[in-house]
Amino acid sequence: MKKLLLGLSALAILACKQEPKIDYALVSGNLGDTKAEEVTIKGGDFERKITIGEGGKFADTLKIAENGFYTLSYGKTRSNLYIKIGDSLGVTKEGSEMVFSGSGTAENNYLANKRENTGKVQGPGSDFYKLDETAYKAKVEEIKNSHKTTLEGITGIDQGFLAAELKNLEYDSYYTLTNYERGHAYYTKKDSFKVSENFLPKAFKELTFDDVTAFNNSQSYQGLAFGNVMDPIFDGLEDFNSIKPADLAAISDIKIPALKDQVVDYLAKMALSPANNNLKEMYTFLSESTTDAKIKEDIKANYDISAKLVKGKPSPTFANYENHKGGTTSLSDLKGKYVYVDVWATWCGPCKAEIPSLKKVEKEYHGKNIEFVSTSVDVAEDHAKWDAMIKDKELGGIQLMTDQNWKSQFVKEYGINGIPRFILIDPNGNIVSADAPRPSDPKLKDLFNSLEI
Repeated sequence: MKKLLLGLSALAILACKQEPKIDYALVSGNLGDTKAEEVTIKGGDFERKITIGEGGKFADTLKIAENGFYTLSYGKTRSNLYIKIGDSLGVTKEGSEMVFSGSGTAENNYLANKRENTGKVQGPGSDFYKLDETAYKAKVEEIKNSHKTTLEGITGIDQGFLAAELKNLEYDSYYTLTNYERGHAYYTKKDSFKVSENFLPKAFKELTFDDVTAFNNSQSYQGLAFGNVMDPIFDGLEDFNSIKPADLAAISDIKIPALKDQVVDYLAKMALSPANNNLKEMYTFLSESTTDAKIKEDIKANYDISAKLVKGKPSPTFANYENHKGGTTSLSDLKGKYVYVDVWATWCGPCKAEIPSLKKVEKEYHGKNIEFVSTSVDVAEDHAKWDAMIKDKELGGIQLMTDQNWKSQFVKEYGINGIPRFILIDPNGNIVSADAPRPSDPKLKDLFNSLEI
């Protein structure tokens, strides 16, 4: 009998040991009438794409490594999530809002309402940024304390979430403070405005940006960390097209792998310019600065495009673009003259900011051996807006509209993923600069003069 009891006891212990350990979270939902085919849940090193089924429904088991903050995105919609191991979280789109159910409801409802609640305390952006330094800092503190009060009123809140979110609120306030100088200058029209020496708190100035958990949990921390790396790089450069590996030595000092990848990915889209004489060296340096396969692939793709666009190479062409004055125009129609191409769109603020300078340059070089071509990437549905802006702004030069907006072959072959973009082509149809100076940049006239235009 004693042996039998011992045997039963051993089986009981074995059974306990074999009980499966929960190391996953269940996330399901209904996104209603959406054209998106998949939803992406991402956070830290974790990323999962989930197929959206009939009626906008989706569900999956997530093998997350730890409790934490994630993002859910589909189409142009993005929401913040907090997911714990063992959660069974439901996500439903109701109108313009996300509604949560199951475990994690309280934490995720807080995150869903956080932006709206910030806006209520902050008020209109124009009024917010016009405040003087003391009032602005007081308002930022009020926003932080408002969220703290909300957190304290949530019954049964996860303590890990509470501790992390309290830190996030500090980072949010720091990030908002760093936006004041630029925002105040813009809304008060004081372009030379600078904050006082002690405006930013000592605790912020002492941040070292080496906290991986904070980086994963807080979008504000991510923004601050990114700026901490990028601001000195930009401040030390007169011309981004002259950037070289030595200018990016700070990349090797980045302690957070995800931040390093973010910086490298961003720089690759800008520094791998065909106008950069250090193109090959930059390609090698950036490729060796990341271990992320997707980023490496993008770097290679950017380099391959730029290598075909260096000075002296035949320019990609366009044919039969609609001309605002009537008929169509092709690049070949302009052979025998220099062609300065402005790739723009009616919705692009920086593009419109260049219009006065472009008009001045056109006037100064009128009658000389150069044509000024403005090529719109507006979608066909915005044709009327394009037509109206040309008339309202009295735009000169040759005004064209691409055949397939961003999908136009000319746009793709020039690797254009941001506008405005300016291109200079010589009388033989060869590239002078695939990333030429803007009209507002004095270097443009220097370039024209060097070519004796």
